[in-house]
Amino acid sequence: METVVSGIRSTGNLHLGNYFGAICNFTKMQHENDCYFFIADYHSLTTHPTPADLHGNVRRVLSEYLACGIDPETATIYLQSDVQEVAELYLLLNMMAYVGELERTTTFKDKVRLQPENVNAGLLTYPVLMAADIIIHKATKVPVGKDQEPHLEMTRKFARRFNNMYGVEFFPEPEAYNFGKELVKIPGLDGTGKMGKSEGNGIYLTDSEKVIRKKVMSAVTDSGPVENYQNMSEPVKNLFTIMEFVSDPATVNYFREKYNLCQIRYGDLKKQLAVDLNAFVKPLRERIIEISADDEYLRKVVQTGAGKAREKAARTVREVREIIGFKPF
Repeated sequence: METVVSGIRSTGNLHLGNYFGAICNFTKMQHENDCYFFIADYHSLTTHPTPADLHGNVRRVLSEYLACGIDPETATIYLQSDVQEVAELYLLLNMMAYVGELERTTTFKDKVRLQPENVNAGLLTYPVLMAADIIIHKATKVPVGKDQEPHLEMTRKFARRFNNMYGVEFFPEPEAYNFGKELVKIPGLDGTGKMGKSEGNGIYLTDSEKVIRKKVMSAVTDSGPVENYQNMSEPVKNLFTIMEFVSDPATVNYFREKYNLCQIRYGDLKKQLAVDLNAFVKPLRERIIEISADDEYLRKVVQTGAGKAREKAARTVREVREIIGFKPF
């Protein structure tokens, strides 16, 4: 059995891209591995140092992931800030992380360009904190997207560096968990790229029926297929991709046939997609609302998760301190 660690952002609502791209895999993965899912509330401060409602953000994200199927009885789900050992390991790893290698990371360069007024030390050492989150549980697998692969490689580097510096084989070098297949990429409604919060092109799991309908009906398309039309435009292809995930196969085939015959009406396509999206999202939205209102359940989940996570984290940090040479008098 593999030990798997994955961080969950504590800012922003979940959208369909999150659901099909990661959560569906998480819910399967948790039954086959020893899984640790943490809500990265420390990490969120690197870009949002003065959040308007940090606790509310964490509560919302926790409710959404639980509603989508992460089982706290099977996997360990906890708040990053509830496991103080993470901060200590982060400190110790910083002693062997070099400024030059951190400054060269692509994500740091991008953040400096995007938020020049907030280039904080936490932003620079983001990969170190990510490494601490992962290796504190001696993870062997980490589900990551393409944008996080360089950080995972740095995690591997820090684990290897610790082992070499102290002449031990203590930390495993975690590998990417790709679920044995190409990762799902859900497109946005703006006709380009993937669905994402920053792009403002997503369908969120908490969106109302009215909001979903409005978003879909305003989605980008094109002027329509013409005779001998060979290459479907990216915006229309995106709508069909989303439909494949939420609609009945017969519905998808019907509109594909209409498209191939140059008889498709994009208005009809959008109306059907809105209906199917609402049918798909409704039970998730209702479950999210139900869980978010259950204070006792949420409290139990985070307290149980913190206890399980701290047990393993404390053992790791205690052994790391002994390896480095910290000893009681």
